Amino acid sequence: MTTGKPKLTLKLIAALLVSSAAGLAPSAQAAEEAYSASEIQKMIIGKRVYLATPLGGEFPLNYRKSGVVDGSGEAIGLGRFAKPNDSGKWWINGDRLCQQFKTWYKGAPMCFELYKTGSNTLRWIRDNGQKGTARIGENI
Repeated sequence: MTTGKPKLTLKLIAALLVSSAAGLAPSAQAAEEAYSASEIQKMIIGKRVYLATPLGGEFPLNYRKSGVVDGSGEAIGLGRFAKPNDSGKWWINGDRLCQQFKTWYKGAPMCFELYKTGSNTLRWIRDNGQKGTARIGENI
């Protein structure tokens, strides 16, 4: 007998990682400058990035220089529904930031196009079409 928890877990994590500003118009996308591979390396790697959540919170991900990405959903209450912490690896493929966690998203790899929206803000588009926003935080 299954409890339905795995489906809830995936839906919850997906909802948390998708910004409420998901309806990005193509014209807005064209006006924003896309990050290049070297800009991703300079601006994202070695930093904590805060993904905006639909409920107004932020979900931190740490892009460590060692190639490890890790995150914690404890501050936004993720532990009540899913594994609150996970880690995996990140890499750059072309001008996209890619990552793969051990358990989140069933360990499936995913890549993101990143667009500058401000000095420390960005808009992301995942390879499956999901969109959101984030804030680039402190060095880790």
